[in-house]
Amino acid sequence: MASSEVTEQTPAYLNIDRENHPAILAGRRSRDTVAARDKQAWLDNFAIDGSVEDPVGPSMFDPEGKGHHGREEISAFWDKSIATTESIEFVFDDEIICGNEVAYVGKIVTHIAGHVSEAHGVFTYRADADGKLSALRAFWEVEKTINSVRKA
Repeated sequence: MASSEVTEQTPAYLNIDRENHPAILAGRRSRDTVAARDKQAWLDNFAIDGSVEDPVGPSMFDPEGKGHHGREEISAFWDKSIATTESIEFVFDDEIICGNEVAYVGKIVTHIAGHVSEAHGVFTYRADADGKLSALRAFWEVEKTINSVRKA
């Protein structure tokens, strides 16, 4: 059997293309546009009906814990959270791909007003059929993150 025959018969979940997986690419675009401070490119990376839950559940960005749905709400989330920072670093230790999603275990380091905070958690990106980001979810604890704040 030729190697191409083996690949064609191997299920996708056993032959993950880690460089070109749609969720990997959508997540990378999200992080790159945050680093570049490019709000419009970040918004354009989302599906029309995309959502952001960062963090999942109630927080200072989402008191009711319902998430931010659609472009208008996602844009408002950028203004309340990302735009207020000096920079954001994504430091991921592990990558787990399942279906059309990827989960990262690690931390997000935020620089704001001469201070640094670290949000340790699990961060997920789901891509739709067009490769757009349909869901960005971040599992981190607000209190632990607040307690991590230190001068830069």
